Amino acid sequence: MIQWGTGNVGIRSLRAIIGHPDLELVGLWVHSDNKVGVDAGELCGLPPVGVAATNDADALLALDADCVAYMATADLRPGEAVEDLSRILASGKNVVSTSVVPLIHPKTGEKAWVDTLEKACAEGGTSCWTSGIDPGFGNDLIPIALLSACQEVRSVRVMEILNYDTYDQATVLFETMGFGQALDATPLLLFPGALTLAWGGVVGEIAEALGVEVDEIKEVSERQPAPERFSIPAGTVEKGTTAALRFEVQGIIDGRPAIVVEHVTRLRDDLAPEWPQPVAGGCYRILIDGYPSIQADVQLAGADGDHNDAGLVATAARVLNGIPAVVDAPPGLLSALDIPVAACRGVLR
Repeated sequence: MIQWGTGNVGIRSLRAIIGHPDLELVGLWVHSDNKVGVDAGELCGLPPVGVAATNDADALLALDADCVAYMATADLRPGEAVEDLSRILASGKNVVSTSVVPLIHPKTGEKAWVDTLEKACAEGGTSCWTSGIDPGFGNDLIPIALLSACQEVRSVRVMEILNYDTYDQATVLFETMGFGQALDATPLLLFPGALTLAWGGVVGEIAEALGVEVDEIKEVSERQPAPERFSIPAGTVEKGTTAALRFEVQGIIDGRPAIVVEHVTRLRDDLAPEWPQPVAGGCYRILIDGYPSIQADVQLAGADGDHNDAGLVATAARVLNGIPAVVDAPPGLLSALDIPVAACRGVLR
């Protein structure tokens, strides 16, 4: 294994690879110059493992490795990330990734990106799977599994209901999502088409599992202000600026929203009390209107009980546990529909 990136998800992936009995770390790519030459174990709070971090991509791609765990942040550089992935795949190394989220369902992903990566897979004889928790198993694998227990379905709604106060990533919170910005500002996430780019693949993946076609995708969102100035680990939110965000990505079938991805995101538990509320600590909720109708709430907790830490761990673990299936798959881009449900070998300690 080569780990590519040591950000919020990458550092947790690095720990997981080092601790996994079936995975062997042979290389580590880092962005920061001050990490170059540092032992991989030391970078993630573990004893030294004899693998030094590098920013020399050519040297890493010359290594004998079956798979690269690509977790470099791509929200603001998706084109560059696709170039990285293409280069890695063409070199003969399979990829699992959490970065370019539109690729979770290649059939509805950006065509130019998909074509580039399919060509690289063919050249290298490799496969590539992008997933995580959301977009990922929280809103594709789990709802699809539940849908298999229904005789008929009228609609399915997959929800993330979380407080992001401990998510210590200022760029994502304040620039991408628009927290701390004016209510009428247009952050990156709310530019027309951005929500569909990020979560439209979830709609497409569920539609494919159900064997239906989506007529169109609609985006809706609303925001609520901070009642007073307050601070979270990532920064300060001024009174009157955005402190709660709710949006939907609606897959319209026969004139109605039949497959819906919804996010309810707060920076304090007391904000927007009229919006959907989670079970304690936040949750991923699946609502199926059908026969039978089903509601499932999935909670995650890290070692210290924090749900945001747990989500980052789960994001990395989801793709790492799929590595054997990715390595064995025919060349090309994969979705969750290509990965066995029982992708969890080696995790019992």
